[in-house]
Amino acid sequence: MPKGNKPSHVTVVPKKNEHPDKLIRRFMRKFKKSGVLDELRDRRYYEKPSVKRRKARQQRERVLKKLQEASNSK
Repeated sequence: MPKGNKPSHVTVVPKKNEHPDKLIRRFMRKFKKSGVLDELRDRRYYEKPSVKRRKARQQRERVLKKLQEASNSK
C-alpha cells in the first residue's frame, strides 16, 4: 500500500512482440495489487478513528469466524 512519501505510480514495460491487450491486462493486475484505488476509496470521505477501529475489529471477527467454521467442518 502506498503510504507516506512512497510513489504511487504503476509502470509496465512492454515485452518484445507483446499484444497490447495482454499489456493492458498486466497493467490492470499490477494496478489492483498496488492498492492505489482502494486507498483512494478509503480517503474519499473522512472516517473517525473510532469508526476505523470498529470496522477493523468487525472484519477480524468475520475472518476468524469463517476460519473457525472451515476448521470445524473438516
